[in-house]
Amino acid sequence: MCCYYSFLVEPISCHAWNKDRTQIAFCPNNHEVHIYKKDGNKWTKVHELKEHNGQVTGIDWAAESNRIVTCGTDRNAYVWTLKGDTWKPTLVILRINRAARCVKWSPKENKFAVGSGSRLISICYFEQDNDWWVCKHIKKPIRSTVLSLDWHPNNILLAAGSCDFKCRVFSAYIKEVEEKPAPTPWGSKMPFGEVMFESSGSAGWVHSVCFSGSGNRLVWVSHDSTVCITDGNKKTEVACLITDCLPLLAATFITENSIVAAGHDCCPKLFVYDEKKGEVTFQGKLDVPKQSSQKGMTARERFKNLDKKATSETNDVTLETLHKNSISQISVLEGGKGKCAKFCTTGMDGGMAIWDIKSLESAMKDLKIV
Repeated sequence: MCCYYSFLVEPISCHAWNKDRTQIAFCPNNHEVHIYKKDGNKWTKVHELKEHNGQVTGIDWAAESNRIVTCGTDRNAYVWTLKGDTWKPTLVILRINRAARCVKWSPKENKFAVGSGSRLISICYFEQDNDWWVCKHIKKPIRSTVLSLDWHPNNILLAAGSCDFKCRVFSAYIKEVEEKPAPTPWGSKMPFGEVMFESSGSAGWVHSVCFSGSGNRLVWVSHDSTVCITDGNKKTEVACLITDCLPLLAATFITENSIVAAGHDCCPKLFVYDEKKGEVTFQGKLDVPKQSSQKGMTARERFKNLDKKATSETNDVTLETLHKNSISQISVLEGGKGKCAKFCTTGMDGGMAIWDIKSLESAMKDLKIV
């Protein structure tokens, strides 16, 4: 049903997979990026990327071109290229005066976006004439730090979640590197920086945003424990669900209607969007704890509790979930966002879990992924 690997004592702040899912790059909550390779049932460290002076806050691995992009609190981004057995960095000047918070390659891998504390998004692309990476800024109407980004499948539209409680969809059309875009449900006129959608309904920092496989739907999760979804065909309607859980930090579509989200509750949860009713419903937790046998207390343990806690009651404070701390990121491993077969979670406990959708469905009778 699920495989769990514990890499570190330190938290894993962000991660990214290579194309064939045999290697994972992650940041152990410092200025380094570690790359591990799967060797049978074990994971072996094969590379360490050391160039940032501040904590690495975002990693993305381009599947086709096999390039890694990283960003950090040192206000820089680096594009890493594998030459022989060594990863070589290229500095990208982002022209920001605050920390970079997140980074994402576009689907065609000809540009990437960096969100930052400078209340702007840097859209970076490679200029062949000068042989370097340059960037353009999307500034208005962002009023706070950009925490999350996701690209539309058309390589033009970009969703961004920020600390001003808003989720927005921008046009990131760069005429120097791509052809004029075709119309989408989100709009037809797409000059650079155009706001195609701006949310309302949530009242917390937007921790994660994600387009569906078709690009017609968008989900975002906020610090006020809400899950919100909108459809590009009905942009004026936003379906919001106020959950009774702790704030969610990450979300992704696993089908066109189903979303997996996770955060401070330490376990992934399934939400389903009903297009006809225009509402989001909570389907259940995907982490089913094993039943633990109850053990009686000895007289010694009873007196020990009285001495330490001023009570003879034994309150088991161990978490029954697979992750023992907040889940910081979710990524689709197999099948894509349209029909996901496996997904991966990493968390502040220094561990990674790989979840199999079919195994989860068979293990949980009432679970319906549509």
